[in-house]
Amino acid sequence: MQHFKDLSVWQESRNLSNLIYQTTKQFPKEELFGLTNQMRRCAVSIVSNIAEGCGRATTKDLLHFLHISRGSLYELEAQIIIASDQQYIALTDFDQINEQIDLCRKLLNGLIRYQRSKL
Repeated sequence: MQHFKDLSVWQESRNLSNLIYQTTKQFPKEELFGLTNQMRRCAVSIVSNIAEGCGRATTKDLLHFLHISRGSLYELEAQIIIASDQQYIALTDFDQINEQIDLCRKLLNGLIRYQRSKL
């Protein structure tokens, strides 16, 4: 397995994380320990679990952490929708984040499929 920093999925997930941090800076202060915190934790979880999985000794372990990462990605997608419903996110930002989520999902699913084929 190559180093996690060389993986497109990790790089794009890092970009997503940075987008989330930038976007949530604009959220109301009363959301600091609510939606803001939860969205940031999900975004960091995606990147972190890819990295942790790459540091594991087996393909089975890697797949476990990739699946956790994918779960966090879906959780973040739901939270973005809620934030949009509350009008915390401008439509252009919402669209940009959704596009990045879709890209990360495709890359992550591709890596999962590839790793499964090695079992």
